Amino acid sequence: MDNRGLSYNSRKALMVNIGENAGSELADLLSQLLNEVEELRRTKVSITRIVPGQTEQVKEYIEEPV
Repeated sequence: MDNRGLSYNSRKALMVNIGENAGSELADLLSQLLNEVEELRRTKVSITRIVPGQTEQVKEYIEEPV
């Protein structure tokens, strides 16, 4: 698996610019999001429609006696 997390320099720049705790928290959040996206890509399935959908909308009017 590729290591696509933030580089040391990017993580350090975050910590310097927005603070150590906030930078670390943001870097961890980005890492978790990246892992979740990779998981979704790995488990993605293609959907093949068996019954074709309606191409035009059908509006149904219900008339009640007056």
